[in-house]
Amino acid sequence: MLFNLQGDTPAENAETAETVVVPVDDRNVVEKAKDWAIDYAPSLVGAILIFIIGRWVAKTVTGVVRRLMTARNVDPTLTGFLGNLVYFVLLTMVIIAAIGRLGVNTTSFVAILGAATLALGFALQGTLGDVASGVMLILFRPFKVGDFVETGGGTGVVEEIGIFVTKMKTGDNKAIIIPNSSITGGTITNFSAKDTRRIDFVFGIGYGDDIKLAKETLKELCETDERILKDPAVTIGVSELADSSVNFICRPWVKSTDYWAVYWDMHEKVKLTFDAKGISIPFPQRDVHMFQESA
Repeated sequence: MLFNLQGDTPAENAETAETVVVPVDDRNVVEKAKDWAIDYAPSLVGAILIFIIGRWVAKTVTGVVRRLMTARNVDPTLTGFLGNLVYFVLLTMVIIAAIGRLGVNTTSFVAILGAATLALGFALQGTLGDVASGVMLILFRPFKVGDFVETGGGTGVVEEIGIFVTKMKTGDNKAIIIPNSSITGGTITNFSAKDTRRIDFVFGIGYGDDIKLAKETLKELCETDERILKDPAVTIGVSELADSSVNFICRPWVKSTDYWAVYWDMHEKVKLTFDAKGISIPFPQRDVHMFQESA
């Protein structure tokens, strides 16, 4: 190896400049490499083995967890989410153990990781709330895919229950995406939860019409419709003497799948049958009486 020794000034450089050859013994480099290998190689090999074996164990445990949840008929969405969560936690522990095997102080590392996780939790507290709500929806199942529900400010048929959001479709084929926290934080009305539903009709007739004839007509219409259930029995009665009409309630029970079909058909049948039998369906009206006084 060559070194140039020079003074501080040009004159000194001219007088003292000379080339010094310092021999370097290659055996020193080899010895240092051997020392480094003896000191650090076992730790490095141990860290690699810990990572490889630990990752294999994490995958095995995650697979067992997923198979157990599948055997217990847990929702596939929740199975995938919890499986990924278990794998992430186990892999994090493996990485920390491998770093500790290299001689790194993992206490500070864990503290930094915990602080970062806490900060991330505060930043994503809304998202984490949606995740927790999604897990609750999948576990407790207040509704399932295909149910017609009203929740979170929307009404429609449930298409997908995800970890973060629930997707629904309206009757006119519009997509509704609702955060899960909005669903669990409010009221859920599931119209498909029960096999049967009651339809509440209100029909009005004129004060001059035959009440008994109107009642018998409604009863006949309900009995001739095969979609209306015999048990529970239909409830028909006068509910109100209103300003312009005598109002009847008619409450038949039907299967949930027949609700809207019967609802629409019944209105049409009542109008046509009442017209045929001379029963009027009055609209809101007001009688005005005028009096004229002589001068």
